[in-house]
Amino acid sequence: MKIIGIDPGKNGGIGVIDNGDASAYKLPATPRDRWGLISSLSVDDPFALIERSTSSPQMGVKSAFTFGEGYGSLIAMLIAAGIPHDTVTPNKWMASLNCRTGGDKNVTKAKAQALFPNLRITHSIADAILIAEYARRLKSGELSSK
Repeated sequence: MKIIGIDPGKNGGIGVIDNGDASAYKLPATPRDRWGLISSLSVDDPFALIERSTSSPQMGVKSAFTFGEGYGSLIAMLIAAGIPHDTVTPNKWMASLNCRTGGDKNVTKAKAQALFPNLRITHSIADAILIAEYARRLKSGELSSK
């Protein structure tokens, strides 16, 4: 089973774990390029887990709208590609992987690098590959879904 983790933020990414092999990509900037990547992942019995984030009071109206538009389009692309998916809150996957950031993105970057030493981990892909790892553990029964 191919496991896909998606961090939908502006500087987000897509992480993939497929039969023990891991790869990660910075979230493409354009909808066409995002679709190209997501549709290419629709083979080999995929499952995607996308971070369920919300806008925050610190965001301006335009930023909040842009974030929501991007998040919604990623969900639509997963549906169009026929990729089963679910959502997870940041608190849930971070707590499960013992990497709560407290606002310090270096925490998740270090955790991702420790789990995936063969990948060059950047801030853009760290959360995505960790979301994929969380999903892999859920699907394998290593974690309870509660």
